[in-house]
Amino acid sequence: MLGCSRLSEIDTMQSITTMSYQDIITIEPDKRGGKPCIRRMRITVYDVLGWLAAGMSHAEILEDFPELTEEDIKACLEFAADREHRLVVSVGAA
Repeated sequence: MLGCSRLSEIDTMQSITTMSYQDIITIEPDKRGGKPCIRRMRITVYDVLGWLAAGMSHAEILEDFPELTEEDIKACLEFAADREHRLVVSVGAA
């Protein structure tokens, strides 16, 4: 288990290196059923998460979908982490 000082160090590093997924993830009601997509394309966050869960590497995804960037993949992960955090917080508040 990580000590408090190590967790603080990780939080500091994340705040320095974290991009804003809000600049990359878009939600349009008439596109892909309103699911969160990457830069107004028809590729959803869930597509990328599914590929990662199936064992594809970032390099394999970028090779198969050259319109995506490493930042797009990281934005999907950040979006999912933020959504999970919000879910846990809202369930805890209930």
